[in-house]
Amino acid sequence: MDMRLHATLFLLLLPCPNGATPPHADCPDKCQCFTAARVLCADEHMTSLPANLSQEAVEVVVMTSALQYLFPGAFEESPQLTKLVFLNNPLRSIHSQAFRNLSELRELEISGSPWLDHLFLGTFSEQGNLTELQLNYNKFQTFLPGSFDSLERLESLQMKANVISDLPVSLFRNLRNLRVLDLSLNKIPKVEKETFSGLSAVEILKLSNNRIANISSDVFCHVPRLTELHLEGNGISRLADGVFSALADLTVLNLRGNRLMSFSDTALGPESSNLTHLDLRGNRLTELSHFGTLTSLTELLLSSNELASLPRDLLQNVSALENLDLSENRLTSLPDGIFYGLKSLKIIYLQKNQLTDLDSRLFKDQEMIQQLYLSYNRLQNLPLGLLDRFALPHILRLHGNPWKCDCHLWYLHDFVLNSHRDVEMPDRVVCESPRFLRMRPLASIHREELVCPLADGDPTDLSACILRKSANSLVIRCKVEKCSTLAVQVQYLGDDGAVHEHLWKKNNSLCANITVTQAPIP
Repeated sequence: MDMRLHATLFLLLLPCPNGATPPHADCPDKCQCFTAARVLCADEHMTSLPANLSQEAVEVVVMTSALQYLFPGAFEESPQLTKLVFLNNPLRSIHSQAFRNLSELRELEISGSPWLDHLFLGTFSEQGNLTELQLNYNKFQTFLPGSFDSLERLESLQMKANVISDLPVSLFRNLRNLRVLDLSLNKIPKVEKETFSGLSAVEILKLSNNRIANISSDVFCHVPRLTELHLEGNGISRLADGVFSALADLTVLNLRGNRLMSFSDTALGPESSNLTHLDLRGNRLTELSHFGTLTSLTELLLSSNELASLPRDLLQNVSALENLDLSENRLTSLPDGIFYGLKSLKIIYLQKNQLTDLDSRLFKDQEMIQQLYLSYNRLQNLPLGLLDRFALPHILRLHGNPWKCDCHLWYLHDFVLNSHRDVEMPDRVVCESPRFLRMRPLASIHREELVCPLADGDPTDLSACILRKSANSLVIRCKVEKCSTLAVQVQYLGDDGAVHEHLWKKNNSLCANITVTQAPIP
């Protein structure tokens, strides 16, 4: 249930100022009057409205009652009411004259009635001063044309969480002052250009969690003042070029949870420079073009898509960006310089991808970073200097990667030890290899244990070394023909899980008899 329902009750239950005793003398039966002006009726056995409301009452809330019907002139003795709320009642029908004489109403809410599926024409005919109307969590399937024609001063209309499947073309034609229209959580299959005819003042439009599959290029031409547009949770698979081009004031665009496979700023048009929040999470995106026209964008959310690669110029000129979410995609690498110039970036989500390596200068411009998430990728090490530019205390997540704990991990090892407060869950940053360090937390390992095997071409000649098994021993036999400072360190894992080692180093005194011949200086 909408949290707003509970907020209304909370406000009504606030104690009287200065600790005064609430007046009860003129309060109707089964109701509570915490002030003379505010009345709460919440009784599960109440089947009819209170008959003796005080003439001082201006706000009435009826909730969790047994009220099923509102009859003609239900509040005829209380024309002074400015706020009337019905919450979680089993209403089945409201007579078209139920609100007769309530011409002073500013706020009206009828929400949470699971059997209320229609309103008669003329129900709001005398509510010309109404500014807020809420009809949420009922069972409305449609509304008759003209249902809202008398509400010329209405500023907010909420009809979310019904089962609306049809919107008459002229339904909103007289709502010239409407600022907010919420049609989310319904079953609307489509919207057309004329659906929003008359709504030239609307700033927030919510169509989320419906069944809209297609949007024509001119559908929003009658709502040019939109600042927020919510289309998340529909079945939209493609966007026509310029579909949002009429929305020059748009700052928030939410397309989360649709079926988009690609997205380009051509859908927004050249007038989209005011957009600050773009949400494309949970689509099927496999490709993106650049967002270069979105110069005011501060939040770009692209998680839970199917992106395997990104264009190098994806974020070029998006210099105001602060929050970037690329998590839960299929990225194996990031283009060099993709974050160049983005000096305002504070949060970067890259977790749950397939990243195998990162360029050492990837974050060279991100001095203001506060959160960086690299967990659950395929990283085996981090390049030297990758994290050195961060100037502020920050949150860093590195767990869930197959870290290869050898000499190439010295940089990360030192960073974890020196910046342990910045690394979240450091005990989960564990080695995947080599075998004798597997599942050891990196922070528990001495730097000297992070060693690399000698590669082909290494200047140290071990060609004279032989590895063989003798009885119950493993023998390493090396012949060193020249004076050498080479040490042999043998490490083995004991039954107790601890690493034991033995060190052998050639005695330098053996080199004392070596003669060094120096050519004469000409």
